[in-house]
Amino acid sequence: QVELVESGGGAVKPGDSLKLSCAASGYRVANLNIGWFRQAAGKEREVVAAISWKGDRTFVSDSVKGRFSISGVGGITWLEMNGLKPEDTAVYSCAAEFSASSRIPSGIDRYDYWGQGTQVIVSS
Repeated sequence: QVELVESGGGAVKPGDSLKLSCAASGYRVANLNIGWFRQAAGKEREVVAAISWKGDRTFVSDSVKGRFSISGVGGITWLEMNGLKPEDTAVYSCAAEFSASSRIPSGIDRYDYWGQGTQVIVSS
């Protein structure tokens, strides 16, 4: 079993930065490919970024490219968010795929474990 705990959310102003953390614990966390997702009110969940367990592959959605970045080490994955906009307001969740392959999971259904999420509000 794997547990994921997110932290770092909050209320900020447009243009501010936040760094979200996802701490994984449990069984073989070294083999977890991690994704960050967000879901705004009334909208579908969307993938924001992902990283393979070796850290040799990363993915960042076009919607946040150039502003968000993902990194990770030792069971902790970070989502660094710069230049935040009101449209970035959402609940951000991390998810993990347990796999022998260091890869970017191909779809949301690949993820085996989910965190509870952390709220990010961007408002002036």
